[in-house]
Amino acid sequence: MTAAGDVQTIDRAWLLSRGPWILLAVALAAPTLYRLGVQVWSRDIGAHGPIVLATGLWLVWRKLPSMSEEARPGHIALTTLGVLASLPIYVFGRAYDIISLEAAGLYGFAISLMHDRFGVRTMAKNWFPLFYLSLLLPLPGWIIDQFTAPLKLLVSVLSFGVVEPMGIPIVREGVTMTAGPYQLLVEDACSGLNSLIGLIAITLFYIYLLRNAGWRYSLFLLCLIVPVAILANVLRIVTLILLTYHFGDAVGQGFLHVTAGLFLFAVALVLMFAIDNVASRLLRVRSGAPA
Repeated sequence: MTAAGDVQTIDRAWLLSRGPWILLAVALAAPTLYRLGVQVWSRDIGAHGPIVLATGLWLVWRKLPSMSEEARPGHIALTTLGVLASLPIYVFGRAYDIISLEAAGLYGFAISLMHDRFGVRTMAKNWFPLFYLSLLLPLPGWIIDQFTAPLKLLVSVLSFGVVEPMGIPIVREGVTMTAGPYQLLVEDACSGLNSLIGLIAITLFYIYLLRNAGWRYSLFLLCLIVPVAILANVLRIVTLILLTYHFGDAVGQGFLHVTAGLFLFAVALVLMFAIDNVASRLLRVRSGAPA
């Protein structure tokens, strides 16, 4: 029997022996994915979720043949420990409507099943798709609050510094700015956190799949995500201030308020790719073989 045939036989045997656990994973995943779609992915801060889910599953699917060939079933004790730790987290999060814990429990349960099939060494060798899928886990509210407040203040200060030299009568008090007769409040969506999470996900996917550079250059690009996200949101706020001051509150807070956010996220993404293009030439970084 060929090596491919051996792998197929092992996979079939594993699926039959672990059938009840796989069915349990599917039963747990369905309501959690629905809740993620309703509670998280429908908001700005989780808009990257469907993209990460689709591309992450695709990355895992691409790796399955090589992972199956290299698989060494994980130690049953470690798999059991992972399952026993993940299921209570899932149940607690679902019972008390804490979506971050519910999703974390489901993720841990899936990782435990993968460990049972492939083992630690194979999973460590193919770590990126598994880590990438962890970006689906929603941040707890207290973490969002801790980062949102200082980011809101920072982009408010920077935006005020850009608009004031333009001769527009503007006054800033904290995250509230008054431009002429109009008062504007920098809300959570303008803090930069929403763009930051989405940019991290897309940039990671780009680095892994297309650039495939060394870890130093990859880390260099990742470090640039934060200032790029902040810059994009400063441009967004400045644009909204100018629109509101010159054309009225209805224009600034209406349709253009939404399109400005989408447009500037696209600008931030293009800026990241442009930085990569310039930096890779200056640092003579070459793209490796596709991941």
